[in-house]
Amino acid sequence: MPFSLDPEISSALTAFNLTTGQTSVTPVLGDVASRRDAFASLYLPVLSTNYPNQPSVTIQNHVTKSADGTEILLRWYCKSGSKSDSAVLFLHPGGLIIGNITMFDGIVQSYVEKTGVPYLSVEYRLAPEHRYPKALEDAYAGLQWLHEHASQLGVNTAHIAVHGESAGGGLAAALAIFARDKNGPPITKQILIYPMLDDRTIKADPLVAPFLVWLDVDNETGWNAYLEELRGTAGVPATAAAARLQNHTGLPPLYMEVGELDLFRDEDITYAADFRRAGVSAELHVLPGAPHGFEWFAPDSKIGSSALAGRLRSIESIGAQ
Repeated sequence: MPFSLDPEISSALTAFNLTTGQTSVTPVLGDVASRRDAFASLYLPVLSTNYPNQPSVTIQNHVTKSADGTEILLRWYCKSGSKSDSAVLFLHPGGLIIGNITMFDGIVQSYVEKTGVPYLSVEYRLAPEHRYPKALEDAYAGLQWLHEHASQLGVNTAHIAVHGESAGGGLAAALAIFARDKNGPPITKQILIYPMLDDRTIKADPLVAPFLVWLDVDNETGWNAYLEELRGTAGVPATAAAARLQNHTGLPPLYMEVGELDLFRDEDITYAADFRRAGVSAELHVLPGAPHGFEWFAPDSKIGSSALAGRLRSIESIGAQ
């Protein structure tokens, strides 16, 4: 049987007037501004509808300084009455070129409300205005801040995980590598949701291309913005594109999820397999009929509900690592 979209996801996309695959107008390679505009007009209404604010979750803003002295916004989410001593550093999606923490407030609040585990979201800087390694350095500054303030936040430093989605997932993977190699603040677990890991992924599998939400030309645009002329060369380090990693030993255990109709499917499957070959625990879920960002449109679908259950279980288990 050929690939097909999950019927519930297909219906949800239709309800929001969204389509998958190549449209009649080919997106322009390198056009970051139009992609930012399209996200704001097409996807923000979806997120605000399906991920409303949670009254039980309180939000506090903090700032820290990145490696170059730039102030970085950090947002702390905590559920009233929660006694969890775990915490999660969150890195938002957006292809390395789109987004901010406010756009994804609802998603983060949903995790916090359902698990009681507090989150710290990092306002990392975007490309092309800020190229590698700025986003990574911002994420690392957030991790340092969380460890430094753990006692006043009621967090056990042995129970701090990273969670990233799409580009944020790739950045979370890179952060885990960076922290390991610097002997930096420990990370107990990495939760990577359809992560963007490989700068060499610029041509879609023809069998998957009709179902893509994030296209190959989008991916090439994002990676070019982040890495410029370095993209695709042998000189790309694993802290820029985690798929380049050769040594997976000593990294935190991995929870990973990707749809079978996602541009990132094969690079994600390979990355998880490399963890297992290195003797590092890696839980991988490949979801049938699911494109990139499927749960944004259909959070209550069977696949969306199943995926959420897996994520919540992974978040709740952080203290047991």
